[in-house]
Amino acid sequence: MRTKIVATIGPASNSKEKLFALAEAGVSVFRLNFSHGAAADFVNIIKNIREIEQELGRPITIMQDLSGPKIRLGVLRDGSITVEKGMRLLLGPTDKYTNEAPYLPFDHAIILESLEPDDRMVLADGGLQFIVGERREDGLVVLVANNAGIVTSRKGLALPGKATRVRALTEKDKKDLADGLQLGVDAVAISYVQTADDVREAKQLIAQSGRNIPVVVKLERQSAVDNLDAILKEKDVVMFARGDLGVECPLPLLPALQKRIISACNAISKPVIVATQMLLSMVNSPAPTRAETTDVANAVLDGADCVMLSEETAMGNFPVETVRYMRRITDEAERLLLQNRKLKAPDGDKGIPEFLAYSACLLADKAGAKAIVSHSLSGAAARQVSARRPPQDIYALTPDPVAMRAMNFVWGVSPIFVNEPDVEESHLIRAENFIHTSSDFAPGECAVITAGQVRADSSAPRGTNLVKIYWK
Repeated sequence: MRTKIVATIGPASNSKEKLFALAEAGVSVFRLNFSHGAAADFVNIIKNIREIEQELGRPITIMQDLSGPKIRLGVLRDGSITVEKGMRLLLGPTDKYTNEAPYLPFDHAIILESLEPDDRMVLADGGLQFIVGERREDGLVVLVANNAGIVTSRKGLALPGKATRVRALTEKDKKDLADGLQLGVDAVAISYVQTADDVREAKQLIAQSGRNIPVVVKLERQSAVDNLDAILKEKDVVMFARGDLGVECPLPLLPALQKRIISACNAISKPVIVATQMLLSMVNSPAPTRAETTDVANAVLDGADCVMLSEETAMGNFPVETVRYMRRITDEAERLLLQNRKLKAPDGDKGIPEFLAYSACLLADKAGAKAIVSHSLSGAAARQVSARRPPQDIYALTPDPVAMRAMNFVWGVSPIFVNEPDVEESHLIRAENFIHTSSDFAPGECAVITAGQVRADSSAPRGTNLVKIYWK
């Protein structure tokens, strides 16, 4: 299971039996969507996942996904409005309702005040498109419809290409985050990120709670893409969320944008998830379309660490079958990826960690190694190795439970928890002992070890600083 599968939990998959079947089929990360539930709804699910983790004997990661500032219309007085191309409508606060034109109630004052003539606005995930015609002195905004359709209450609204002053974390998100941390989630995904400040705010709240879990940044806004370099410096994991991003930017640009973002994450050895509509037809069908199988395979070939299922496992009729199909597709794509792989030396401006990871992969190729074993406190060494997509298995040994479960986002890595070593026992010795006692290694097989060697007179960790070939 090199490419990791993220599965969203919902009514179709929230029983212990279904959770066990999903994990057995290949799910490494379970996503709890707090847009459709609160902490109390997930207590038993988390309890069951922890029990399944023990039964299967491997770590399973629980990712909390915060709802974020989803921008929606209010409740329409007549329930719906039939829109024709060229129709003029009014957008404004609920308490300023007027009958002079079809009225769309919208109670986000900050966003309403930011609208300017010629701004684009889309509703219903892009199904309806409008242009801002003018701002009236009474505060109402005139919209001109670009196409025909039906508007109903509470439809989501997006402003492609326009940055707003709405922060990624709402008050609801902050409460949900605090509740999720108490429940013991292993990672948190934040929605509608626009700037690096949004990421820093989430990390600060997590630190204040006394925990240190990875933050998954969901790229759903054009402004986030524009600020990508700064965001990448702050994030732990990136999710390329194609649904909302496909509304924000022209759809023909989405494939190239996917490749660009994955490449940027690979270059700095940070995990990246590709999400949205990957096997959507399997909500109602026992088999995917040909286009969907190609889409999943291309995500793997582009360099994605994880592929994610949403409606398919949350509310679909075939959640377990969907995971099995996705695993078959990723397995085939990985064979092609490794067949065409060329190990490249890091650029000259890279640091020691990159060159050590490259050296480990080079040695593993030359020695015909069974695996690469990385002992690391944070998991950074294993991420560096993974970014080079070696054909060997990668084992990440760590005494940190948080780092262990964070490794479930990383391509090709099997996370292994090891107890904190005695002063006399070095990381290298522990890696050798793991190889020597593991049934995954036959006598005479070798592995390449990366570890941090400390001085005899110091127990302070120094990061990865050695590479060794070890024969069992």
